[in-house]
Amino acid sequence: MPGKMVVIFGASNILWIMFAASQAFKIETTPESKSLAQIGDSVSLTCSTTGSFPRDPEIQLSGPLEAGKPITVKCLVADVYPFDRLEIDLMKGDHLMKSQEFLEDADRKSLETKSLEVTFTPVIEDIGKVLVCRAKLHIDEMDSVLTEREAVKELQVYISPKNTVISVNPSTRLQEGGSVTMTCSSEGLPPPEIFWSKKLDNGNLQHLSGNATLTLIAMRMEDSGIYVCEGVNLIGKNRKEVELIVQEKPFTVEISPGPRIVAQIGDSVVLTCSVMGCESPSFSWRTQIDSPLSGKVRSEGTNSTLTLSPVSFENEHSYLCTVTCGRKKLEKGIQVELYSFPRDPEIEMRGVLVSESPITVSCKVSSVYPLDRLEIELLKGETVLENKEFLEDTDMKSLENKSLEATFIPTTEDTGKALVCQAKLHMDEMEFEPKQRQSTQTLYVNVAPRDTTVLVSPSSILEEGSSVNMTCLSHGLPAPKILWSRQLPNGELQPVSENATLTLISTKMEDSGVYVCEGINQAGRSRKEVELIIQATPKDIKLTAFPSESVKEGDTVIISCTCVNVPETWIILKKKAQTGDTVLKSIDGAYTIQKAQLKDAGVYECESKNKVGSQLRSLTLDVQGRENNKDYFSPELLMLYCASSLIIPAVGMIIYFARKANMKGSYSLVEAQKSKV
Repeated sequence: MPGKMVVIFGASNILWIMFAASQAFKIETTPESKSLAQIGDSVSLTCSTTGSFPRDPEIQLSGPLEAGKPITVKCLVADVYPFDRLEIDLMKGDHLMKSQEFLEDADRKSLETKSLEVTFTPVIEDIGKVLVCRAKLHIDEMDSVLTEREAVKELQVYISPKNTVISVNPSTRLQEGGSVTMTCSSEGLPPPEIFWSKKLDNGNLQHLSGNATLTLIAMRMEDSGIYVCEGVNLIGKNRKEVELIVQEKPFTVEISPGPRIVAQIGDSVVLTCSVMGCESPSFSWRTQIDSPLSGKVRSEGTNSTLTLSPVSFENEHSYLCTVTCGRKKLEKGIQVELYSFPRDPEIEMRGVLVSESPITVSCKVSSVYPLDRLEIELLKGETVLENKEFLEDTDMKSLENKSLEATFIPTTEDTGKALVCQAKLHMDEMEFEPKQRQSTQTLYVNVAPRDTTVLVSPSSILEEGSSVNMTCLSHGLPAPKILWSRQLPNGELQPVSENATLTLISTKMEDSGVYVCEGINQAGRSRKEVELIIQATPKDIKLTAFPSESVKEGDTVIISCTCVNVPETWIILKKKAQTGDTVLKSIDGAYTIQKAQLKDAGVYECESKNKVGSQLRSLTLDVQGRENNKDYFSPELLMLYCASSLIIPAVGMIIYFARKANMKGSYSLVEAQKSKV
């Protein structure tokens, strides 16, 4: 049973290790209880354990990392077994500082704590780098157990405070009542905290401030002494001393821009209080009536400014600047007066400037103050149209809009003249601001369109297919815009063109109608109409004989001439003969022959003409004589006669109405005249 012997031997080894390190291992076996196996079979026993490498290493420092001072780093691995398989690496960034393997042969079977130590001197460049302690347990059989662990610690390098510096503004020698600002800085990591103190006569320090800047105001002579600045961080401290000397000295005060200032509302006003003879004065501002200051004070050295921005009605006061230097005080005042005159006047016209039509012009001044100093004058060229002073007394402080109106009748001679609105604000103190503003507008007098005429070439009566140019002329200022329209049957106008010349090419009869030309500008409009007539030569003439062009003697024959789609057409019906043509008296182009005779046979001609041209049509009527005795009257002939007496008038009416339905325009029928052939 060799296979079985091997398995049992491996199990006994695991049990032996279990008893040696019972406090560090957890063992699980599979199967958990007794197992029966047939002799000769293979049996597998599984044993798993954890806890030989239970947690990550620890990185320990002997103290804070101070640049330039050695420090010891320890990498500690706790509760490891077997430690003769342990390897520890200590790295700083990518640099391996030390590596150690614990190869000693130990008979004892217990959990051990092993460590690795390295001493190094940190530098500034180490800031941000990391220390890595990596521990490895070389046990190849432990596939399911973590055999490598590591700890990471970011380096924080400290620098003890040094190079402590004090800056003093304006000086270490001060005038009594003045101010001084002392700023202290110190180098180190982490950045040192700044503490200000003053040395007392007994050598002790009196704490003053924990800010880098120490400002002392309204200094007295007893404020003289030694002031100490100390930079302190976790590593150490560094101090610097400065001596202040407070002296007493006479001084003078001046205020600018002067005892009086006139400022425009909305602007920024800066009042400056200056001190001479006092190095460190103390300033304060107030109004004479102790109202809110409503401004920003900035004091620096021997100057203090009061900025009023934007200046408003609440700033119209007398302001006092009080200066303290040592035990002395001086005060100066300045009067702030306000005005509002922000923009040029506005000229407005109520309507369009048309020659000979009255027009009202207004001149408006916006947001003006004080109102009782305002004067407005309106001029046309050199002529004064209107003038007004607003002298009403008002205690109310507000911005007002005032205007002046004038009405005049413009003429074409006014074109090019200047309309001037001049506004004056009578304030003598306004030395640096405009006391007068004005607006100018050049007059352009409009003339409504007039004398509108239309030129038609070649004529307003045209033959169909020809072209026509209709040119519209209209006079006015500015030059009128031309608009061509066509008048519809309902009286409305249909726009056609905006060109002065309207051209129609290859005209058709439907182009006939009334065309309207309008001259339009902003002053008005003027119109002219022209009627365009398009004519065509007669066409589609039909000359017929009913019931036939061949009839018997005694029959009734209707000769009819029709012409369609031709207006203003004359129809002349003639019977031609060698001795001369006879014009027949027709009704609506129809001529009726009652009881045709042989002499009625011959050539019949229809002439259709208008102002444009004419057309001819002809036919030959054949009248045959009777074959039997003319006294013979058969029943059949009687029936035919009766029928024809009803049919002929009906046919005539049919031809009449048919002709009416096919015609467009009208016919002028003439009576018998000699043909001009």
